[in-house]
Amino acid sequence: MSSVPPTRPPTSDDERSVAELVIDISEKTSYLIREEIELAKAEVTEKVTKLIQGSVVAIVAGVFVLMALAMFMHGIAWLLDDLFFSGNVWAGFLIEALFWLLIAAAAGLFAYRQFQAGSPPTPELAIEEAKRVKQAFEAEPEGTLGGPQAPVGTGSR
Repeated sequence: MSSVPPTRPPTSDDERSVAELVIDISEKTSYLIREEIELAKAEVTEKVTKLIQGSVVAIVAGVFVLMALAMFMHGIAWLLDDLFFSGNVWAGFLIEALFWLLIAAAAGLFAYRQFQAGSPPTPELAIEEAKRVKQAFEAEPEGTLGGPQAPVGTGSR
């Protein structure tokens, strides 16, 4: 679907009726609103993508942490027992568990930052643009597009 504002045959402003001017303003406003909606959709899509990427990384990090805990916990615990504890294997397992929990905390912090970057998925650029457009319409001097209309024809009744 092409977003091109409808155009009318060129006529001078003096020849156009109030109804034609209102229709023209209505069409251009509708076009502007459609464009703002498209911008908002694009922004929300980008933020949702970041949230999904952060979620996937968090899940993958969790799986790797779990696998690493299962694979290395026994080996390191037994190594610590051989080097330092002489028969107290539980101490090796405890030290190792604390180490892997620190690794998991680092992965969780990364995932948290990814969620913060993408949430809430609001269309901030579209909102800012809409505010600028509103200010532009409000700042128009009288007799132009945004202000009260000046008399259309002088002398014609």
